[in-house]
Amino acid sequence: MLSHDAQLQAQELQTVLSGLPSRLFDDLAGAASTASASLQQGGVVYFFGNGGSAATAEHLASELVGRYVSERPPMRAGVLTASGAILTALANDYPADDLFARQVRGLLSERDTLVALSASGRSPNILRALDQGVASGCARIGFTGNSSAEFAARCNWVLGVSSSSVPRIQEIHLMLGHIFCELIEMSIFR
Repeated sequence: MLSHDAQLQAQELQTVLSGLPSRLFDDLAGAASTASASLQQGGVVYFFGNGGSAATAEHLASELVGRYVSERPPMRAGVLTASGAILTALANDYPADDLFARQVRGLLSERDTLVALSASGRSPNILRALDQGVASGCARIGFTGNSSAEFAARCNWVLGVSSSSVPRIQEIHLMLGHIFCELIEMSIFR
């Protein structure tokens, strides 16, 4: 019974993957080009998200700081979810919806790129951070599911996965994130 359930989950993932439109990959290349330009101008790519998306954000930042495929110098990348001290201080002193926005305000400038990961595209703390990204003048890339108009309006690039299944969206975000990192690496170092 469990193997049948696992097979159904794998089939669901295959269905979502096969339904990804080709324009998504064009947008992914455009987003990677935007992030590459930030890095080449001395900027930083900052990733963030809630829950599982926070873990993906940390994973993707590590691919840029470490290496993805090629042995090369580290790239400037950070994560707005990585410091327990910052997160708990902000959660203690400010409304939860400002958790990321305050960091964006303090850390990002027009040279930087902000990468939001949100399966729903509706989390208030994600939307406020993107608003602050607009105010800071940084480039904004959003990985989401069936994106809300509010989320899309705040992003320069929206990489949406058409699914209502959070696990499938997050799995595909990791795949797209890996491609994003490889495109950046190729753009700057090959």
